[in-house]
Amino acid sequence: MDSFEVNKLLGALLGTLFVVMTLGIVSDSIFSSPAPEKPGFEIVATEAPAGGGQAAGGEQAADQPIEPLLAKADPKAGEAIFKKCQACHDGTKGGPNKIGPNLWGVVDRPIASHEGFSYSSGMKEFSQNGSVKWDYDHLSKFLTNPKADVKGTAMTFAGLKKPEDRADIIAYLRTLSDSPPPLPQ
Repeated sequence: MDSFEVNKLLGALLGTLFVVMTLGIVSDSIFSSPAPEKPGFEIVATEAPAGGGQAAGGEQAADQPIEPLLAKADPKAGEAIFKKCQACHDGTKGGPNKIGPNLWGVVDRPIASHEGFSYSSGMKEFSQNGSVKWDYDHLSKFLTNPKADVKGTAMTFAGLKKPEDRADIIAYLRTLSDSPPPLPQ
């Protein structure tokens, strides 16, 4: 091999390297995605403390009775929280079923009983053939963590960990009725 052939091989290698690096730089500039100024949704995850105790707002919050909080609950705040639910549920009288059933009159309605909606087997089993109702306590437990409360439910909502938020949304759901059920004593 003479020096001319060696120069041709080195030139081809360097030329190929130059083209590959240039394509990498150009594609990085074309397909770059800067971080948004404000995130769309804040995802809050709590972890159990290393000592094995309760996580903040975890099971202890689920055990807190909802009835005392309902007396102070704000349906207007619950209406704002309900916006999270509107992706899958409708709350208008005679409104359609979406991914989830219509929630008009849900408070004190038998579980898994809304006409025209196909409930999951887990929800049907939980309802005990319609003998269990969505009372304030059942709603609070379910809204804390739907997947943990009703095994096999199709509802993918992570839940509302704050008891005050659950009380507000339950107070709002109570207003979605022609004759709202009375608040517990």
